[in-house]
Amino acid sequence: MTPDKIKELLSAAFADADIAADGDGSHFKVRIVADVFQDMRPVKKQQMVYQVLNEEIKSGAIHALSIETYTPDEWSKARALNLG
Repeated sequence: MTPDKIKELLSAAFADADIAADGDGSHFKVRIVADVFQDMRPVKKQQMVYQVLNEEIKSGAIHALSIETYTPDEWSKARALNLG
């Protein structure tokens, strides 16, 4: 598994999202900024991401996954605070 492959999978599921993926081997970090996350609780956002990557997690291609999810407004605020 590669960060580019993860980004490809997530891009197919989250149209018009800003997606970043990084990692090596089986440990990855993803950041997704999308309007679809509006009014969602953090757990629901992460469940949506896990649903897309579930097969890769089950197979062991992804062993560890750190997920950051934001709406565009949340992302702007996080960047202003240097959190992102």
